[in-house]
Amino acid sequence: MHTDIPTRSDIERLLAVRDAGCVSIYVPTSPLTQDADQGRIELKNLSAEAITQLREAELDAGALSELEEVFADLDDDEDFWERQANTLVVFATPAGARTFRLPNRLGDVVEVSDRFHIKPLLRAVTFPQAAFVLALSQNGARLVEVSPDAAPVEVRVPGMPRDAASAVGKASLGDRSADRRIQGSEGLKVRLRQYARRVEEALRPVLSGHDLPLILATTDPLGTIFRAVSTYPHLVEPVIAGNPDESTAVELAEASRSVLDELYAQDLADLRARYEERVPQGRGSDDLAAIARAATFGAVDTVFLDIDENVSGFVGEEDGSLILDAEDDAVNYGVLDEIARRVLLTSGRVLAVRREDIPGGGPVAAILRYPV
Repeated sequence: MHTDIPTRSDIERLLAVRDAGCVSIYVPTSPLTQDADQGRIELKNLSAEAITQLREAELDAGALSELEEVFADLDDDEDFWERQANTLVVFATPAGARTFRLPNRLGDVVEVSDRFHIKPLLRAVTFPQAAFVLALSQNGARLVEVSPDAAPVEVRVPGMPRDAASAVGKASLGDRSADRRIQGSEGLKVRLRQYARRVEEALRPVLSGHDLPLILATTDPLGTIFRAVSTYPHLVEPVIAGNPDESTAVELAEASRSVLDELYAQDLADLRARYEERVPQGRGSDDLAAIARAATFGAVDTVFLDIDENVSGFVGEEDGSLILDAEDDAVNYGVLDEIARRVLLTSGRVLAVRREDIPGGGPVAAILRYPV
């Protein structure tokens, strides 16, 4: 499966685009080459629908012709259609197109406006499925980087100890020493603590500046000892149990998915609890108009958006005033998208989730930085 998932900077660049002929298309595809034609046909149908909307909105004839050419180029690219995932996303203007191939399956969407419809894309950023896994045993340590759109990679870590015994200058950890303090079970813990420090020292420059979760694949007592000496602030509590020496990088990556799912579920539960605490303080709201206004003034810390809901209309550029439309057309846009844009550009957090995960059960809810 060929995937390319947008980063936050990719999304911010998309959010900055303004053009009367912005077209956003989401179409289910297949990673199987023999099944590529179905997605290809659906993209052709959806792009034709977008062109019709823009023609009815009286977009300049030259811009329409250029946009048709952009879609024709995509349709003609045989190599492109041989390398797909489960959803193809196309953001097109008369100047060209940007595409993303997603591992998750989304439904058909075509949106036409003066800006792109990015809310369905935010799901991949909300829960990015990326992490580091440290496979740690007395026989050695490996750092594996897990990403959502590529095979797991074993990261080279300069200075990483070959194993626990060599890290402490011994032929084996069972080697008897004249120093009685480090004999027996307590002595083993001393040696393991020394080993854990050497591992931590080697990892420190490699992990510096990263904010990805670090997941341990290990057993106790080594896992507990490493946790006590680690300085990486994103070392998480859940572990991948079992002997990591018997697991390949791919197997460690697969095991990390359930850990990440657990972390995301807990993060979401914590944010929902914080929302409930803030409501009596005037710092939590599920009122769409109030949230649009707060987002405009940079007052939103975290916003929950229904990934499946589309609310058409406009949000005032200066005051955040909300105007809703009963139907979608080539002029209005998704106001939930616009709220997301304003929150992201003021360093807030956007959570694209299912309706049942949103406090209040509506299409949107927000934790505010201050009452508005």
